[in-house]
Amino acid sequence: MWLVLTIGIVVCVGIMVSVLLVPEIRIGKVRLAPYWVIAIIGAIAMVACGGISFPALISRFTEDTAVNPLKILGVFFGMTVLSVFLDEAGFFAFLASVALNKAKNDQRKLFAVFYFTVAILTVFTSNDIIILTFTPFILYFCRNAGIDCKPYLIAEFAAANTFSMFLIIGNPTNIYLAAGQDFIHYASIMALPALLTGLVCFFLIKRMFKKSLSEPIGEGGKIVPIKDKPLAFTALALLATCTVMLAISGYIGLEMWYIALSGGLAIVIFACIYGAATKRMIFAIRGLRRIPWQIAPFLLSMFTIVAALGEAGITDSIASFLNAGDLSVIIYLVASVIGANLLNNIPMSVLFGAVLTGGSEGALYATIIGSNVGALLTTVGALAGIMWSKMLKRENVKYGFKEFVKYGAVIVAAALPAAALGLYVSLWIF
Repeated sequence: MWLVLTIGIVVCVGIMVSVLLVPEIRIGKVRLAPYWVIAIIGAIAMVACGGISFPALISRFTEDTAVNPLKILGVFFGMTVLSVFLDEAGFFAFLASVALNKAKNDQRKLFAVFYFTVAILTVFTSNDIIILTFTPFILYFCRNAGIDCKPYLIAEFAAANTFSMFLIIGNPTNIYLAAGQDFIHYASIMALPALLTGLVCFFLIKRMFKKSLSEPIGEGGKIVPIKDKPLAFTALALLATCTVMLAISGYIGLEMWYIALSGGLAIVIFACIYGAATKRMIFAIRGLRRIPWQIAPFLLSMFTIVAALGEAGITDSIASFLNAGDLSVIIYLVASVIGANLLNNIPMSVLFGAVLTGGSEGALYATIIGSNVGALLTTVGALAGIMWSKMLKRENVKYGFKEFVKYGAVIVAAALPAAALGLYVSLWIF
């Protein structure tokens, strides 16, 4: 037990240190993010020390259950591929430019239009994709318009990590933790917490940057055209179809991973055939390169580590500590936020997924909220935050870890009570 626990702690500390101090290493022309390499080493160590046997691990990976990590990855990659190809076709940049153009010269109107554009897109795609897609556009627009980009960067992050709670597909952590939940039932429970939390963040950030948002806007509101309309419309049609089918999956007898993965494969096949026919293979190649493939070894490795912790009885001990009757919702909410910022929200979700086995529905949804809102506290809280901070550094934007925490602590302090209220009301109604 102690050896398994030690390996688990070392892996978590190693991931945290790598994210903060060594987010990327280069081996020749190859760039690697050490966090997922550390996770793989930890998983191998768990098997090697007997924390979990290899046959038992294979059994976990092949069992026909909703929490099978391979099925979860199928949902994640299927929806992510659709979102990435929508972006490659220029759909998100076009939509953002139209929304921003509607705001004219009023920054306060611009802020509102931008915030809710990000919110709506996040609901039906993925928070990570929206954050990584919209950030370059924000920087470009703000520089051309001569305005402060900070309110929009913070608003983007807040909108994407609150409205991502709305549907299962909004965040990889939702997909993992809510595996086995009905798509419609999930939305009925999480709609109110997402809306309340998102609105609280909107008004709070608007108030925090009241002075900055009162300044005039310069030139820079041109419409960005869609790069490739056939690719954009095909990806959009597939995304809409998958979203509808995911919503009725429980009634038509199709598992969500099958629907999402089919949609993702369909757009890849279309992009390749269309690209070959029109000599525009660059969209297919760039799209496939942008998929965050490192999520797969990272998630599978963390699943292995958590499985070993479960075999040693450690997850049961954590569960007995966190389960406290009527207060379990609040305890899991706070614990998941803290855990996301100590471990990153994906490994936290894998760990809490094991801890929550047999737990209350309220505790499950509280953990999902924490996995989303926790990303607002520090850049370590989510993979999108890690990649986002690297992007800002490359663009010479001064918005470091300390400043992120300064604003993040205020936002999370306001967001959590709103989320808790929304969750309690939803659980009471449904």
